[in-house]
Amino acid sequence: MQELTHYLNGEHVNGTSGRFADVYNPAIGEVIARTPLASAAEMDIAVKHAEAAQPAWAAKNPQRRARVFMKMVDLLHRDMDKLAEALSREHGKTLPDAKGDVIRGLEVVEYCIGAPQLLKGEYTDGAGPGIDMYSMKQALGVCAGVTPFNFPAMIPMWMFAPAIACGNAFILKPSERNPSVPIMLAELMEEAGLPKGIMQVVNGDKEAVDAIIDHPVIQSIGFVGSTPIAQYIYGGGCAKGKRVQAFGGAKNHAIIMPDADMDNVVDALIGAGYGAAGERCMAISVAVPVGEDTADRLIAALAPRVESLKIGPYTSGDDVDFGPVITAAAKEKINGLVQSGVDQGANLVVDGRGFSLQGYEDGFFVGASLFDNVTTDMDIYKQEIFGPVLSTVRAKTYEEAVGYTMDHEYGNGTAIFTRDGDTARDFASRINVGMVGVNVPIPVPLAYHTFGGWKKSAFGDLNQHGPDAFKFYTRTKTVTSRWPSGAKEGANFSIPTME
Repeated sequence: MQELTHYLNGEHVNGTSGRFADVYNPAIGEVIARTPLASAAEMDIAVKHAEAAQPAWAAKNPQRRARVFMKMVDLLHRDMDKLAEALSREHGKTLPDAKGDVIRGLEVVEYCIGAPQLLKGEYTDGAGPGIDMYSMKQALGVCAGVTPFNFPAMIPMWMFAPAIACGNAFILKPSERNPSVPIMLAELMEEAGLPKGIMQVVNGDKEAVDAIIDHPVIQSIGFVGSTPIAQYIYGGGCAKGKRVQAFGGAKNHAIIMPDADMDNVVDALIGAGYGAAGERCMAISVAVPVGEDTADRLIAALAPRVESLKIGPYTSGDDVDFGPVITAAAKEKINGLVQSGVDQGANLVVDGRGFSLQGYEDGFFVGASLFDNVTTDMDIYKQEIFGPVLSTVRAKTYEEAVGYTMDHEYGNGTAIFTRDGDTARDFASRINVGMVGVNVPIPVPLAYHTFGGWKKSAFGDLNQHGPDAFKFYTRTKTVTSRWPSGAKEGANFSIPTME
């Protein structure tokens, strides 16, 4: 069995806490490695390395820092297959999906090549008599990120790339369920020219997270995961005076209007609802058809497509739609929620609980399930299932459908399918959700816009990647400059003005 390490100061370092977590191949349900779980003392070592290396890195001009990201883009393309295979082995997602995971992270790396432009300050010549004013964006120092299992390449790059481009050092605490790819990314960053110590990877669990929250040197924390942990990190980090952006759970609705192209809707819901076995925070998990006829047509078209989905290990190549879920516990939770839907009166149109794959009986596979006639008081509606389950809530009117989305506690993403521009415009304007798709099922913004939900899906004032990332990872300093000449004016006890 492979024994994984931390990555500190450019070196693979064995854990010293004596605590480990098993890493599974979800397709076969077997332990393939174990990863160390760091103590607070080990986290402190990582912070010390980062703190020592950061000032020299911040002193490099932005253009030189950007060259690291230019090279990193090339290396990510070079090692795409290697990264995807490692990602799929520990996560279970298909190889094409794993490559998409890497590519969406790579796009943020590309965006960071523009750091010289993004880090420019402002200047006012002659703001007052003989006075000039200018602002500068300066690095925070040592930053940290806690990332989830479902995107072990993309989300780390969403965090460490802008943080490092801004001149910070970065400590990454990836999910202990699939830690190999984050360490591979750190190695690639150093191959691209990043100095040792600027990026550390510390594997761990709650003890490592608490060490990040409590460490006085760490200035900011990024987090993506469940809402309870997002609230915990946001509250704990802010109480310690840190800058925090914490992204939590989701329950994303797709409203289907009577005039929608039903073939397009079904294709969209199949991919967005069941891709990656539903383990995406932007997955569509609630379909809201408007009108009984729309709902009947939707279910009639969806059911055979759901029943025909191909499920299997990533080694099956492109002949698989999605793979297993991450753990046996996740499988049990999903099946339990499906049963709760039945018990609470929903119509289970397609039941995926009995799925079994010959030769992979011990894998964490869950078949695709489809519900109809779901109501808002049911657990399958209220909770984030994070599995291949799509719930259909029938709405009589457009306003009723909008109300379902507006009233839900989560506000990560949503979509509307319609041919009517007025309806789409009204929906996009009114809906209290952070990311909106119009005939687009998974409205994840590109790297030069920002990603972030509303309500209990996000905590903090700034979103991930795009311009917000460069605001989050820097402080603005404003300088008022005067070079006196001529006679002295004497002391002035009034508030300074520029008159």
